[in-house]
Amino acid sequence: MSDKFEQIAEAIRTNQRFVVLSHVRPDGDALGSQLALGLSLSKLGKDVRIWNEDGVLDKYSFLPRAELLTKPPPTPEETDVIFALDTAIQNRLGNALPAVKSSKLCINIDHHPSNPEYGDIVYIDAKSPATGQILFELITSQKLPIDADIATNLYVAISTDTGSFQYPNTTARTFQIAGELVRAGVNVGQISQLTYENYPRRRVELLRDLLGTMRFDTEGRVASFSLSLECAKKLRVLPEDNEGLIDHLRAIRGVIVAIFFEELADGKVRVSMRSKTDKVNVCAICETFGGGGHVLAAGARIRGSLAEVEKKVLEEVRNVVGRSS
Repeated sequence: MSDKFEQIAEAIRTNQRFVVLSHVRPDGDALGSQLALGLSLSKLGKDVRIWNEDGVLDKYSFLPRAELLTKPPPTPEETDVIFALDTAIQNRLGNALPAVKSSKLCINIDHHPSNPEYGDIVYIDAKSPATGQILFELITSQKLPIDADIATNLYVAISTDTGSFQYPNTTARTFQIAGELVRAGVNVGQISQLTYENYPRRRVELLRDLLGTMRFDTEGRVASFSLSLECAKKLRVLPEDNEGLIDHLRAIRGVIVAIFFEELADGKVRVSMRSKTDKVNVCAICETFGGGGHVLAAGARIRGSLAEVEKKVLEEVRNVVGRSS
């Protein structure tokens, strides 16, 4: 850890212009990590731009200094260093990467085991529950600036990627870090309410429709539901409304694998998968379809109709779950 962190800190000290990126369809870990690092670099007097193809999602607009995170500019810009955060596959940076005209270095910081280690300086910790936790270790070990705004962004990053500190990847160190972030100024009650008790009505209406498509397979060990383009248009849902809904399937007693199929406008289906046991590695399943992620949480985008993708994915999941018995 220390050698890599020192390399990253040296790159920060010896350069002035930075662009901080993360993956398309960003989650709390991606956005919170981007803002936390960007704010820390800014406090060092660096020239920092924070870009994401989707910009700041409405559900995360409460994050401190969220206005600094924008969509990429139409005209490519030069920089010294690119930070790619929480992004397992480089092309998942979307149109944010082509918005960089040139750079000296690309620094890849991530916690996905499927990350192929692209970039010039790479720090991948597959045991870390969140990229936000890695950044906390980087910031504190290298004595980079941290204040209440930075701490809050890191707290949201870690909280959302651990399922509010409930997932198996949560460690004793995660709780220690959360305590340190609270001491740095995080208002836990306020932030938890904004993160988990602030959903638009259309999200609940979407859940109602999804539960109507719910089906079980493999003697109740596999549960799935599907979102068609037609339904998404009818309810006027945003992509961000989907985040976390798969947990309703995962929470069902007896279910080992939960799957969410989402039909996309480009002729593909977005597949999200969750597992309750490392005996069923959903990352390995998703990798067979060109995706990736973690052992217990992964995804892929697969070309085909909703029915076609459902059929071949469920067949593969049945085989894997059957072998795990």
